[in-house]
Amino acid sequence: MTNNFFIEDNADAVVVGSGHAGCEAALALARTGIKTVLLTLNLDSIGFMPCNPSIGGTAKGHLVREIDALGGEMGINADKTAMQTRMLNVGKGAAVQSLRAQSDKNAYHTEMKKTLENTPNLRILQGEASEILVEDKHCTGVKTSYGGVITCKAVILCTGVYLNSETITGDVIEQSGPNGFKRATHLTKNLIALGYTVRRFKTGTPARLDGRTLDYSKCEIQPGERDIYPFSFLTDEVTKDQTPCYLTYTTKETHEIILNNLDRSPLYNGTILSTGPRYCPSIETKVVRFQDKERHQIFLEPEGRDTREVYVQGMSTSLPHDVQVAMYRTIPGLENCTFTRYAYAIEYDCIDTLDVLPTLEFKKIEGIYTAGQINGTSGYEEAAAQGLVAGLNASLKLRGLPPLVMRRDESYIGVLIDDLVTKGTNEPYRMMTSRAEYRILLRQDNADFRLTQKGYDCGLVTKERYERFLKRKREVSEIRDRLDERLSPKDALPFLEKYGYEKLSGGISYTDMIRRGIPLKDIMKEFSILGEYAFDTIETAEVEVKYEGYLKQGMEQIERAKKMEEKLLPTDIDYMKIEGLRLEAREKLNQIKPLNLGQASRISGVNPADVAVLMVYLSQRK
Repeated sequence: MTNNFFIEDNADAVVVGSGHAGCEAALALARTGIKTVLLTLNLDSIGFMPCNPSIGGTAKGHLVREIDALGGEMGINADKTAMQTRMLNVGKGAAVQSLRAQSDKNAYHTEMKKTLENTPNLRILQGEASEILVEDKHCTGVKTSYGGVITCKAVILCTGVYLNSETITGDVIEQSGPNGFKRATHLTKNLIALGYTVRRFKTGTPARLDGRTLDYSKCEIQPGERDIYPFSFLTDEVTKDQTPCYLTYTTKETHEIILNNLDRSPLYNGTILSTGPRYCPSIETKVVRFQDKERHQIFLEPEGRDTREVYVQGMSTSLPHDVQVAMYRTIPGLENCTFTRYAYAIEYDCIDTLDVLPTLEFKKIEGIYTAGQINGTSGYEEAAAQGLVAGLNASLKLRGLPPLVMRRDESYIGVLIDDLVTKGTNEPYRMMTSRAEYRILLRQDNADFRLTQKGYDCGLVTKERYERFLKRKREVSEIRDRLDERLSPKDALPFLEKYGYEKLSGGISYTDMIRRGIPLKDIMKEFSILGEYAFDTIETAEVEVKYEGYLKQGMEQIERAKKMEEKLLPTDIDYMKIEGLRLEAREKLNQIKPLNLGQASRISGVNPADVAVLMVYLSQRK
């Protein structure tokens, strides 16, 4: 790295990294009037999908809809480039149903790059960040490895898995980022000097196969769906040209090959010591951990419309190439497969998010934010959500406005960030519906009702998006009023008899019918109502009716929780001096410095007795 430097640019903010977090952060800043530079190792990695070519999935679909409701880009881009869209968990309640789209990998990158290039206030620059410049505990700029300095008041670090990354396959270790991209080698040392706690995590990716060498007749077809809503509230319908995926399974022979070669697996021979994702394990880990299981699901997913490459979901591994070939060819449909890219594991540096505020700003230095896998998370959707929040909070701070901190009852994004900054994570964090205690309120269908006003108030939601939100809100209210209309027993009973009802004591409303378990689509067909409304708007109204009792209970819980959130904790408290707190609680509270009593109660190591002590302390301090 050169010691000379020159002024590369004068900006308000710099975003380091152009993955899914970096794209959302840069757009949030630039679209709210902040002069922004997006600094990336390689322009060809903008919006790149180094792992599975898909957006959404269980709980992740919720995040994408929330990003969209706040004014983000991921949902729009996913809809533009979708090859197939499906709704997961349709047999379960509305709260856990999640959208998932199979994306065209190259098209996703191309469209996102085009969006960034045509956004005012945004410059894209290829280069490596080597140092965050700081004066008097404030960020003042970013220095590149070529000696360029970009002056700024805020920097958002979205470095993904590139910090000192190493790819590992068998006994071969390469100093490389994902997919052969260059890694970042300078920034980790600087982050440690600034006061971040740095640790090392691991993830991995399966092989890619030549689709011409696969026998899909031996697999189960997984078609897409048309009668579902898309990710973005600005998109009218899902793609018509649906490309199928396929399902197959590992075999006894697959498992035997893996078990017989564990001594050659970096995960089991001591080569890999870092922490990997628990909820997206390698095929070796699945076979070892679940030896009683005869087979594991394997999904064959096309990488794009312009390529024959196929992603083999469920077969992530770091075994040597010869073992990969042998085990893949034991799977039905893959007997004659040829590889285009082999699977690998990747280790990388990331930070401890207990060093970070709920705004995603660094506690020790103003103006430095982190988002995405540098925060110890996994997944494109988790990264994009953090990128949007970090970028928007940096923008709000630069504009002198209050920050955006979402509560756990307001969004999955709020749950995600609260978990990171309050509990921390010792493994790559993945969002799941079970993490959200108020998930009955945090459905995909009502993401705009929960968040679009917030995005509009922050200046990120466009007028077009806001008007669509107001129209949908008005229409749901109209539908609810229509559903409350009552029918006489004479008019309703012939229909209700089909569902086992023999008599009525009085009139009945459509709302009553829904609460009795009768699908609204059947009601609409019988009585010719609501035909003028969009199906997703009708669905939102139906879900509200169906879950009204649960929603009421949820709101009561939220009101109780809010009272805890409203009890603010001064940032200057020295918890070591508060008598009555256990030592573990004192240490954790001093480390995290919670903003309020609610956050304090969620810290691992702080129990209800400690919270009671804090309540007494607050009353005495007042």
